[in-house]
Amino acid sequence: MSEEAKSTTAEAALGPPVAADGPDPKRWLALIVLLAATFMDLLDVNIVTVAIPSIQEDLGASSAAVQALNVGYTLSFAVTLITGGRLGDIFGRKRAFLAGVAGFVVASALCAFAPSAEVLVASRVLQGITAAIMVPQVLAIIYVTFPAEEIGRVVSLYASMIGLAIVAGPLLGGVLVSWDPGGLGWRTVFVVNLPFGAAALIAGAMWMRESKSSRATRLDLVGMVLVTTGLLLLLLPLLRGRELGWPAWSIASLMASVPVLVAFVYYERYKTAKDRSPLVVLSLFKIRTFGAGVGAQLLFSCIPAGFFLSWTLYLQGGLGWSALHTGLTAIPFSLGVPIAGNLAVRKLFPLYGRNCLFAGALLMMAGLLLYAWIADLAGESITSWHAVVPMLLLGSGMGMLLAPLTGLTLNNVEPREAGAASGLINAAGQLGAALGVAIIGAIFFSGLASHAGTEADRVLPSVPAVASQQAEIRTCAVDAHDQADLTAVPDTCRALGTDDPAQQEVIGNALADINSGTFTAAFSEALYWASAGLAAVICLLFLLPRQPRRLGVS
Repeated sequence: MSEEAKSTTAEAALGPPVAADGPDPKRWLALIVLLAATFMDLLDVNIVTVAIPSIQEDLGASSAAVQALNVGYTLSFAVTLITGGRLGDIFGRKRAFLAGVAGFVVASALCAFAPSAEVLVASRVLQGITAAIMVPQVLAIIYVTFPAEEIGRVVSLYASMIGLAIVAGPLLGGVLVSWDPGGLGWRTVFVVNLPFGAAALIAGAMWMRESKSSRATRLDLVGMVLVTTGLLLLLLPLLRGRELGWPAWSIASLMASVPVLVAFVYYERYKTAKDRSPLVVLSLFKIRTFGAGVGAQLLFSCIPAGFFLSWTLYLQGGLGWSALHTGLTAIPFSLGVPIAGNLAVRKLFPLYGRNCLFAGALLMMAGLLLYAWIADLAGESITSWHAVVPMLLLGSGMGMLLAPLTGLTLNNVEPREAGAASGLINAAGQLGAALGVAIIGAIFFSGLASHAGTEADRVLPSVPAVASQQAEIRTCAVDAHDQADLTAVPDTCRALGTDDPAQQEVIGNALADINSGTFTAAFSEALYWASAGLAAVICLLFLLPRQPRRLGVS
């Protein structure tokens, strides 16, 4: 067999068998709609962060309301994903997708014209729910629409859109808020969804083919309640626990999630035996590629989520960079994802199979370790140019790993279960992201508290003008970095005020040096731990087959 034939055969194993009536002639037009919806959803997740100061000023939003803007969206999205995926299998994936897009547009309009912080938070929750209906249909429709030999490159485009949206969010948000078209201010970050969503609705209705599970199924209401409750109990403390100091209710919630999710699994077994219409088809996890793939997705998702949290705080909170500057620094990452992803699914994965995934994880690990070393070496003089190679390695590694892994996870799933499988993959990604933010975030914030004193001891002896206040400045620095809200000013720092402008400037400069050094040390430490997490991902990848193959299909 020629190398080209081998490549085509292996690449075909990334997808389902070709439909008997042939592929949809409008499938590539439909793909544009699916990718646009993916971009719109992910853009909305990342773009809002940039607008938060303007929202606080305009609506008088409290710190709790600001936290609820992001947590409300993430939580409602994550807990509804599994149900959203199953809705497409039962009622039709095109119908569910268009309903999700329509709801997302309505929710975006409510956000854009919200008269108060409370209405904005409620609208963000609605956005999350409608996105959870829309997003799982994307992979499901791709899987049942495209023939096997095209699935790999399509999934690489999907993964590329994810990387692009992660970077474009803060970049576009900074441009819109600064440009302020129509005098709308922060509202433009939601208004931008309206034309995208309207176009997706019209184009989707014209170009998409309807599909749903061939097996007659009914909606599993009890399963919906159990999985939603279980995920809510698990994710809420992960998203809010650290900022609130891990109160008793957060620990109790984490513990309560275990029996609820166990009850969900047992109920799904009962539901399968009773009428074969469970919310989650547990037999999916008997498929080696799916079970191991979902586990790898969950663990892998921890890394980029935790990295971008600590990276953004390091650049903006530690070095004082703007959101626009930060977004521009991530351009090499956004270039690496699509280029490496396309190369992986078309050339590397068909030839080298699982080794391609190992190479992607090792590239990401190299990027993390290199960035940590450069940050320590360059200190506060670091520039965007220093980040080019590490970010390119991170993006390339993510493209080489994520694109083929997504296709391989769906490899042997029956088309009728595509929606449920897609919902599980997306839910695993969201749960992994929440775990990454919680674990790597905890490491980063713990590093801030532990390194502040060390940095103060390094900086202050070289500033003779503050010799008499060294103890007070050190206490201020430690207190400022050992608190949930890093923007708050501790009383020990307020006490440093002086009527002498020159002395005040010296103290301010010393604290700024301590701050940048503290953030740098904490960032580097978080990256070392993140690279250890990638080592765990590599171990899990050993559970995947060496080469992709389709079972039971001639």
